[in-house]
Amino acid sequence: MSTGLIIALIVIAAVVVIIAAAMTLRARGPRRGPSLKRRFGPEYDLAVARHDGDAKAAERELAERVHRHGDLRERPLEPVQREQYEARWTAAQERFVDSPREAVAEADRLLAELAAARGFPGGGQYEEQLAALSVHHAHHVDGYRRVHRAAHLRAEDARDGGTGTEDMREAMVAARALFEELVRPTRHDGGGHGVGRREDGRHESGRHRAGLNGGRKAPANRGGHMPWALHRRQAKES
Repeated sequence: MSTGLIIALIVIAAVVVIIAAAMTLRARGPRRGPSLKRRFGPEYDLAVARHDGDAKAAERELAERVHRHGDLRERPLEPVQREQYEARWTAAQERFVDSPREAVAEADRLLAELAAARGFPGGGQYEEQLAALSVHHAHHVDGYRRVHRAAHLRAEDARDGGTGTEDMREAMVAARALFEELVRPTRHDGGGHGVGRREDGRHESGRHRAGLNGGRKAPANRGGHMPWALHRRQAKES
C-alpha cells in the first residue's frame, strides 16, 4: 500500500470521526435545554436569571446538580418521626401570630433537619442540600430558599430591605409546600399507611391543619394549605 493511499485513508477516517462527533453534539445539544427546563421548572428560570440571562451557563450548573445528586434515593420516615415533624411545623405556624421571626427561623431549621432525615446532605451544608433538593423537588425548593433567607436576615437589615411580616408569611407559605412533599409517606414507607393517612393518601390531623387559626381546627383550602390570609393583620413584627 502506497504512502499516499495510507495518508488518504487516515484523512478519511479523521473526517468520519469529526462528522460523527459533530452529529452527536448536535443531537444532544437541542435536547438538554428543554429537558432541563422540564425537569427544573421554576428553578431553571431562576438559574438563568442568576446567570444574567445566560441559558448555557445556567444549564451547565443544573446539569452538574443532576450529576451530583440525580442518583440520590430518599430515605423513608418512621410514622413517629413524621408525626413529630408535623407537630413542630404546626407549632411554628401558631407561633407566627406573635413571633413571626422566631417562627421563620424554626421553619428553616425544621426543613434542614427533615431534608437530612430523608437522605439529603445535612450537617449545615445548606447550599449542597438546596442543590440536591432542587433536583428532586424543583417545583417547591424555592420556598426553602426564601424562608432560609428570611431566617438569616438581621432585624435591622430586614426592615431596610422591606422584609416585613407579610414577606415572612409568604416565605412560610411557600416553604410549606416543600415540607408537605418531604413529610408525605411514599410507597417505600411500609406500604404508605402512615399516621394520619386518609384514603386518598393525604395527611389528616388536627395539629397539621391548625396553623394560624389560633390552634383551632379549621378546614383546609385547596392543596391542603392553611388559611394564613385570615390572620395577616394579626401577626406582629418581632
